[in-house]
Amino acid sequence: MVVRAFEKKLENVGIAINGRQPWDIQVHDKRWYRRVLLEKNLGLGESYMDGWWDCGRIDEAISRILRGGIEDDVKGGLRYLLHYLPGLLLNLQSRARSRTIAERHYDLDNELFLSFLDPNLQYSCAYFDDTDDLYEAQRRKLDLVAHKLHLSENDHLLDIGCGWGGLARYAAAEHGCKVTAVNISREQLQHARKICQGLPVSFHDRDYREIDGRFDKIVSVGMFEHVGRKNYRTFMEVVHRSLKDDGIFLLHTIGGNVSRTNCDPWINKYIFPNGMLPSLGQIVKAAENLFVIEDVHNIGPNYDKTLMAWNHKFQAAWPRLREKYDSRFKRMWEYYLLSCAGAFRARNIQVWQILMTKQGCGTELPSCRK
Repeated sequence: MVVRAFEKKLENVGIAINGRQPWDIQVHDKRWYRRVLLEKNLGLGESYMDGWWDCGRIDEAISRILRGGIEDDVKGGLRYLLHYLPGLLLNLQSRARSRTIAERHYDLDNELFLSFLDPNLQYSCAYFDDTDDLYEAQRRKLDLVAHKLHLSENDHLLDIGCGWGGLARYAAAEHGCKVTAVNISREQLQHARKICQGLPVSFHDRDYREIDGRFDKIVSVGMFEHVGRKNYRTFMEVVHRSLKDDGIFLLHTIGGNVSRTNCDPWINKYIFPNGMLPSLGQIVKAAENLFVIEDVHNIGPNYDKTLMAWNHKFQAAWPRLREKYDSRFKRMWEYYLLSCAGAFRARNIQVWQILMTKQGCGTELPSCRK
């Protein structure tokens, strides 16, 4: 009865078990039903990694499941619910835990990431403004960031969570900025220092809480997802003390439609340990009495196209990558990229670029949009 009710929910959103559509789910192991009903997306992702099911269009299947509210209808078992307790009770993003994400994700292997990223090494949402080309879309994202920050050769820019240094290189080479960049991934920093040789860019292996100095402009792209709800206010206080009174701060982050105390258990276990997606309400609350929110720009639909482009490049690179990684890793990575694409397509998660100035300083409203 329970299995049939579950199949009926899938049929209501156009997904058939062992059907002929590319988004239909092909079940190879009947234990799949129990696993998904008890563990929801954790069980769905792990059973895909284990080869219990396949789907020609995971992205579309996930989009349909989320749009139809099926995940919310499936209650999950006690074991599944226990995954949420640490995020509720502990500060999973404390200084002592802060390097976990670098060690388990960003320090994996530069060759892996470089196999599917663009030449500017942007591991964040591109901006497909009148283009379908990933490289150009990432370039246009950088142009958009620079425009919103009003970057000039007189600026000293702080880049919090600088990745492989692509944004820092772009700001210094294209706009003449002096750049200070901080990160906690040693692999990323090694590559960033290499590509920025000869430019006025300095990189520091440093937690954001250890930042010192004052800056004309501050940017953080794709890092706030690792800050955690218990530290949102601390992050904003660090930015506030580091930003000059007439400065501009741009926060680019993935976010959720609902305020939560946790991250998706599968993503947390296999991709981004201790990650947490903020809601807009949580961000605004953290910025209260510190910043004026000048502009909120949702570019989330662009991440669907970005992730699909990344998966296409990852699949093309797999013959080379398979020398280092096994088939289970491949299934894990493609499930990550495609399920996230589906979540953005369903508008279940967003990407916000939030422009802020310091409260009480009377900074003139910056021009925010091209």
